[in-house]
Amino acid sequence: MARDFLKRLGVPGSVGRGIARLVRMVARTSEPVFEPADLTQRLFAAHPGILTFWHGQFMLVSLLNPHGATVKAMVARHGDAELIGQALEHVGVELIRGAGSGGRRKDRGGAHALRASMRALADGATVAMTADVPPGPARRAGEGVIMLARLSGRPIMPVAVATSRFLALDTWSRMTINLPYSKIAAVGGEHIIVPRDADAATIEALRQKLETSLNEATRRAYELVGSDYTKATPAGALPASAPPAEPGFRFKAYRQATRLIEPVLPLWLASRARKGKEVAIRRNERYGLASTARPEGRLVWLHAASVGETNAALPLIAELTAREPDLSFLLTTGTVTSAQLAAQRLGPRAIHQFAPLDTRRFTRRFLDHWRPDLVVFTESEIWPNQIIEIAARNIPIAIVNARMSPRSFARWRRSRGLARPLFSRFNVVLTQNERLTRWFTQLGARCVRTSGNLKIDSPPPPIDPLALERLKQAIGARPMLLAASTHPGEDEQVIAAHKQLAGRHAGFLTIIVPRHPDRGGDITALVRQAGLTAGQRAAGQLPDAATDIYVADTIGELGTFYALASIAFIGGSLVPHGGQNPIEAVRHGAAVITGPHTRNFEDQVAALAARNGLMVVNDAASLAAATSKLLTDPDAIARIDGGARAAIDGMTGALARTADAVIELLPRMNELRRAS
Repeated sequence: MARDFLKRLGVPGSVGRGIARLVRMVARTSEPVFEPADLTQRLFAAHPGILTFWHGQFMLVSLLNPHGATVKAMVARHGDAELIGQALEHVGVELIRGAGSGGRRKDRGGAHALRASMRALADGATVAMTADVPPGPARRAGEGVIMLARLSGRPIMPVAVATSRFLALDTWSRMTINLPYSKIAAVGGEHIIVPRDADAATIEALRQKLETSLNEATRRAYELVGSDYTKATPAGALPASAPPAEPGFRFKAYRQATRLIEPVLPLWLASRARKGKEVAIRRNERYGLASTARPEGRLVWLHAASVGETNAALPLIAELTAREPDLSFLLTTGTVTSAQLAAQRLGPRAIHQFAPLDTRRFTRRFLDHWRPDLVVFTESEIWPNQIIEIAARNIPIAIVNARMSPRSFARWRRSRGLARPLFSRFNVVLTQNERLTRWFTQLGARCVRTSGNLKIDSPPPPIDPLALERLKQAIGARPMLLAASTHPGEDEQVIAAHKQLAGRHAGFLTIIVPRHPDRGGDITALVRQAGLTAGQRAAGQLPDAATDIYVADTIGELGTFYALASIAFIGGSLVPHGGQNPIEAVRHGAAVITGPHTRNFEDQVAALAARNGLMVVNDAASLAAATSKLLTDPDAIARIDGGARAAIDGMTGALARTADAVIELLPRMNELRRAS
């Protein structure tokens, strides 16, 4: 609405005229140098061709056309491209409206632009276009320009233009405004011809060749004018060798704030201990004081916030142990339940400690003792003091299974002065999907790869055969629903659904496994307030014929209950928590029901839904209806199970990719000996 209003006022046209005047002024007041010296002649000799450059580096490209050849530029229909389009028109460049989607679902007119570009080339006009597409990743060549060259048979002409004086805006592509009274350098790369019969491998090779050519041309152009090209390069596109962003005011303020609150942290931990959220006798670990010695040899520190992240870290530890048997591991977590899970499942070469609180003093104390050779954070763990201190010691840092909510991404974008110094210090970021790869790149991470979700490759939660047999004997043939990993606000809905199901199916039993077992007493009270009979596992009870709802409030038994039930509702999804991992239930053969709130596992849920491998409900009534349908149609359970397993088969591989990347960062034993 605001953009339309500005358009009616003629603002884009006015700004566009201003940009065009600036371009002419830069050209009048600056002396250009070309590399090769006959660059403009070479471009004219290849006319009509596809003139290609990086987004944000195109302000002076019109200077490359002294021969007056017809040029049409591909410009997006929306947003800031309106201003760019107006400026180009004022310097005599015709427009082709539309652009690639950049991985987004929104139609930005890419198909129309491709057809218009084909016509323009056929009519004898050179087409100018950026190789990278909003919203990024910046400086990554897309396939659009390659496909246009293949279909048209015309050459791709990579170019870069730089000035000694410029302003680089804080945009995804580091939009650069060239200033007058500068040195100008224009550099061209080798022209690229794409065969009409090019296969996928050839197209990818040529895409990478174009990317390399544009990066080399851009670096060379800034070198010729004596400017630092990194200042005009998006943070996520900088090479790993580039120095990380320097911490600024926001980080210094954070560091000072964490120093000031240190005196009250013992009171805070004591309060948490009284609530069962800390282990009192291990409280010193939160201050960075180790409770055990460091093992000899190479040590990898993995940090996992809670149970979900721990479940992702455990198979990675097992995989790394299998590949590098001499490695030792330090696993830190922040919750009591994750510590209990680690105690049950860690192997002999792994140690668990509670994570130090993120103050400079606690972090330094922790690092002084443990001296890790590699640090691996999981999912969304970003602790500023820890990251800065680890990097200051030249210890490689990775984040694996990386994810981030839209809300968190928006907050980090608003705090780029804090984000870039942190994310630029990661040696590698392995994300769960392509969208997250773009996000982490925009926040300043250098080496970002899409590896998939570790939880897909994780083994299913373990089963206790003896406990399973006892439960089967206690329950018998009763129809049942398992409500797994429930969160506050869901238990009431599960109880309401149980009441409906008990009226339809004689002897119906519901088993609730809360995400946090310390809620077991509260859930048991809710069941009794609803006029139902409850059994509580933490009290040593088994369900009997009189039990309506059984509350399984223990640690490490979820796998046993998945193996027990043929139907599982996955919690955290009827309330806006973001869902829990549905794959664990699938691997144990349970038909999955989920609510609508699944953002934390959206890729998995989408893949399962595409294969009809789950059912989605919105409330207690629809949960009861879905469960009743499955109970009365065993074939439906088989169909869901088959679809879910087929979906999982298409999502595996993250564990191997993650282990490969982590091992790349590990120092070899001979390197450690030389360093010592």
